[in-house]
Amino acid sequence: MPRLYRIALLLFCALVLLYLILPILIIAPMSFSAARFLSFPPPSLSLRWYQEYIGNSAWMQATRVTFTVAILTVVIATPLGVAAAYSISRSTSRIMRLIHVTLLLPLVVPIIITAVGIFFVYAKVGLVATMTGLVLANVMLGLPYVIISVVAGLQSFDATQEMVARSLGMNRLRSFFAVTLPQIKASVIAGGIFAFISAMDETIVALFISGGQYQPLTKRMFTALRDEIDPTIAAISTLMTAVSFMLVLVASTRSKKGL
Repeated sequence: MPRLYRIALLLFCALVLLYLILPILIIAPMSFSAARFLSFPPPSLSLRWYQEYIGNSAWMQATRVTFTVAILTVVIATPLGVAAAYSISRSTSRIMRLIHVTLLLPLVVPIIITAVGIFFVYAKVGLVATMTGLVLANVMLGLPYVIISVVAGLQSFDATQEMVARSLGMNRLRSFFAVTLPQIKASVIAGGIFAFISAMDETIVALFISGGQYQPLTKRMFTALRDEIDPTIAAISTLMTAVSFMLVLVASTRSKKGL
């Protein structure tokens, strides 16, 4: 009986995994199609649509915006998230718990509600269709990933080591950089990677607040789907999925090394 239960569990897990990766198994082959329109299976193979993507100045501009926003998001969200996670893990006050919950709200509130709220705020302060607005919005959305990852790393860290360093004359800031940070760096890197992926893949907020020359790939892809569906979209989707997958592998590897 236990053996049958394990087999049934494995089959169920395999079906769930297949369901999750099925879109990738369809989109990736279509990106190599030589046909003018999306078709599966592709009638013949070609790199035409990857060349179309690389050779198109509009797509390249959107790619530069996407990676600029993602990198700046990591640069800003990571130190802020580390500082917040450190404060949260070292405090037992109710106010800090409330702050913790507040900082995680972007993961709880429906993204469409968040996008509408950001749009109305940006419309009043003049940040719509600006690089600054995109970066700030993605910092807000990426911050919870850094906090969750670093809080988990701090929970497995022996805080007495930092206290010993402070008893030997180091101040709190120096002891953190000398003792704590080297031991939780895997969690910090993992949090930064997930913040990068979040900024790179964000679509709903970008639809509301981006425009002009500051349009990320996700919005330009959405706009292109309204005009004409061709395999260029599949090629870009495949590349973005590959980048996200490699970054997740890096984050997973760093987390295991940290353990």
